[in-house]
Amino acid sequence: QVQLVESGGGLVQPGGSLRLSCAASGSSFSIAAMAWYRQAPVKLRELVATITSGGTTNYADFVKGRFTISRDNAKNTVYLQMNSLKPEDTAVYYCSAKYPLISRNYWGQGTQVTVSS
Repeated sequence: QVQLVESGGGLVQPGGSLRLSCAASGSSFSIAAMAWYRQAPVKLRELVATITSGGTTNYADFVKGRFTISRDNAKNTVYLQMNSLKPEDTAVYYCSAKYPLISRNYWGQGTQVTVSS
């Protein structure tokens, strides 16, 4: 069974940085495609960034140049480095995992990121 545990959220001032981590349990982490999503109050959940099993990354336009997704297969962990944070980045951030031939995504519990003065 796959479980994802997120950490690293918190309160940060505009322009600041945070690094989110998502530790995955279970086997075959290295073949999973990983992603970060976020959801602000009364808004839809939106895709932030993805990274394939081969390390190819993609980003939503609103975070390009500011956020970096990466993975460490030896640690079964995916990261989201967030720089130049803006108040509109405030949201609950979720990680997800997609395995080959399995239609559903696995989800973490979410970690709160608040960007405020």
